[in-house]
Amino acid sequence: MDYFSSSSPSVSSQRILYTPSGFARTTLLYLQETGSLHALSAHTSHREHLASYLVFLVTSGSGELKFNGKSYQLQAGDCVFIDCRKPYSHATSTDLWTLQWCHFYGHIMPDVYQKYQERGGQPVFHPKEISELVQVMTELYAAAGSDSYVRDMKINEILNRLIYILMDNSWHPEHTARSRKRIDLEGIKRYLDEHYTEHITLELLSQKFFINKYYLTKIFKETYGVTIISYIEERRITQAKNLLRFTDMTVNEISTAIGLNDANYLTRRFRKIEGMSPGEYRKKW
Repeated sequence: MDYFSSSSPSVSSQRILYTPSGFARTTLLYLQETGSLHALSAHTSHREHLASYLVFLVTSGSGELKFNGKSYQLQAGDCVFIDCRKPYSHATSTDLWTLQWCHFYGHIMPDVYQKYQERGGQPVFHPKEISELVQVMTELYAAAGSDSYVRDMKINEILNRLIYILMDNSWHPEHTARSRKRIDLEGIKRYLDEHYTEHITLELLSQKFFINKYYLTKIFKETYGVTIISYIEERRITQAKNLLRFTDMTVNEISTAIGLNDANYLTRRFRKIEGMSPGEYRKKW
């Protein structure tokens, strides 16, 4: 890695430019650059087509982000999380800002960012606990500057923690229309947990909970990240694994116990999800 401490007419910064190992590039989340800066005068930074994801915190001052055709006004305490493959620019206002940032990448990041957006994550948000993100960014800088032989693994661990915090902050049910149905959804989810071995249809849920089945389908997927059918199947497969490991029940008996009543169908779905047959799973575990 290389430390840079620089001062120009527009910015004073400390940064680490990081070159990960080949193993990190192909296997882990890896760091490209991290640091902090204090603006000394108004200026704008612009990039595009950069294979990177950027997270930065406004720790003081204010400014503006332009990303994906929109402008966002940034204040102290705001966090930015963007896909740098798209054009973006950011500029400090006359209230000169101070930032902490990191650029990072990994082959899973396009899918991770898509999931972040599906959960309602925005390019700019105000975190629940800014101190938590500041701590993670500080740890990341320290790890990048260390001489540990497991440095890339440590950076991967910190970046995963950073993504966890970003994902946690992307969920704001109190600001969405679906919050009006939140209590109904929790009741529906409890019902599925208790009755997943039974024959459950959208029509049954619609009638029982007085909610349109199409709207129910939409908000359940938005809230829990899976469809109702997939959620029921996950519960059934999980219980099937439990019974395979801790009982002597046959596959036929397990199929009946979890509400499928078709051992062949259970075997097909089990193999699709777990990559092996129920019998192979029992033998391995």
